[in-house]
Amino acid sequence: MALLTLPDLSRIMLEFQDNGASGAFDDRSLDAAFCDLGHDSLSLLQTAGRIEREYDVVLDRFTLAAAHTPRAFLDAVNDRLTEVAA
Repeated sequence: MALLTLPDLSRIMLEFQDNGASGAFDDRSLDAAFCDLGHDSLSLLQTAGRIEREYDVVLDRFTLAAAHTPRAFLDAVNDRLTEVAA
């Protein structure tokens, strides 16, 4: 089972970034709010859709909507991937 990594999330979100987005994520951006990194709810929704297709998993939109940082988003996605693999 492949888990979503920070570089994976960064790569996917770069496809949907706003002009004001700060670019690729690194360890320093793990706990920064997506809005502070220049990403809006639409880019998060598009990212979730891409992850669902790439990882063949259905994600809970309410859980993801509550994930306001890259760390929280990764945790939510990877928790779901772990559930599906079990």
